[in-house]
Amino acid sequence: MHIFLSAGEPSGDLHGSNLLGALQARLPEIECVGYGGARMDAKGCRLLFPLAETPVMWFRDVFSNIRTFFRLVDQADQYFRDHRPDAVVLIDYPGLHWWLAKRAYQRGIPVFYFVPPQLWAWAGWRVRKMRRFVDHVLCTLPFEKEWYSQRGVAAHYVGHPYFDELSEKRLDTSFIQEHSAKPGRIVAILPGSRKQELDYNLASQLRAAEILQKQFPDIRFLAAAFNDEQRSHVVEAAQRLPIQIEAFSGRTAEIIHLANVCMAVSGSVGLELLDAAVPSVVLYRLHRVGSLLQRCLRTSRWISLVNLLANEELFPEYLARKCPADAMALRLAHWLSDENACICVREKLAHLKSAVAQPGACDRAAEFILRRMRSPANRQPALAISTGIPR
Repeated sequence: MHIFLSAGEPSGDLHGSNLLGALQARLPEIECVGYGGARMDAKGCRLLFPLAETPVMWFRDVFSNIRTFFRLVDQADQYFRDHRPDAVVLIDYPGLHWWLAKRAYQRGIPVFYFVPPQLWAWAGWRVRKMRRFVDHVLCTLPFEKEWYSQRGVAAHYVGHPYFDELSEKRLDTSFIQEHSAKPGRIVAILPGSRKQELDYNLASQLRAAEILQKQFPDIRFLAAAFNDEQRSHVVEAAQRLPIQIEAFSGRTAEIIHLANVCMAVSGSVGLELLDAAVPSVVLYRLHRVGSLLQRCLRTSRWISLVNLLANEELFPEYLARKCPADAMALRLAHWLSDENACICVREKLAHLKSAVAQPGACDRAAEFILRRMRSPANRQPALAISTGIPR
């Protein structure tokens, strides 16, 4: 059996490698080729291009990589034609993946979308592409199945694969013991894994830290960087302010475990904060064009995965063009000064975790994909590219 697996960004590479491991456990001889990153490569996926190393945010990045994306679509289409994989599995990363889904559909190859894009939150009319070119959506959030089903898309809920990773993660106990022994409560700073996120959000986080330190001189700030280059960026930026920031790369899980409260950039790290039940504020700074677009295209009330799962604002959100440091610092100060308020949030997070944080998403996805691939009734006939026949 042979699949084409495609994932962009580090998170997609992580989920892709875990899904591939689950497929291999059930079918050791399965062959996997596609686009991804180092983790998928290590699991035995033959990479045609390291897509996970090409992060894209907003239209500027799309346009700067447009030639690469056109080439990748043509390369995948040629592979579909010459090698005819039994299925194409796409992980998040909308944009390019719509084109891959279309080409696979035109070649008569079943398409599975694992960790689907949040169409219910941004420009919901794109569900027409999902309905036409994707055979099965493997939903990661409980409410997504009903949302897709109501719009004529075959959907199956498997859970979020991030909880698979969290269940296997082992903390560096020596790091935790070292910092637990030091005095002072800890405020975690999570500026994101992308360079663009640091560029947009770090200054606001550091400004909020400066405000907090004046009010609580005993608190400590631990910043989690994605890599050493970003760690140096955080340290350099913090040196311009009268605050002491300790920055570390590769220590996100440990810093979250140590934190009393946190300020984070919106993203899947919110699920890690949920798992650890850490009261957090969520920041996402926008440029002028991005701010206008989100007002026009956004259809969901919240952007944080935790708030979406809870259907209430457990993590205060700051989706803003202007710096919201004052408001962020005010909410964090409330938690730091009112223990009961902090406990209340932690209890709500613990309750939500018990309801939704179930590992095994990749196992359930693998079972579903293999079952469908083995069923002739669910295989669609090949179509010539020139037909343009809609579903």
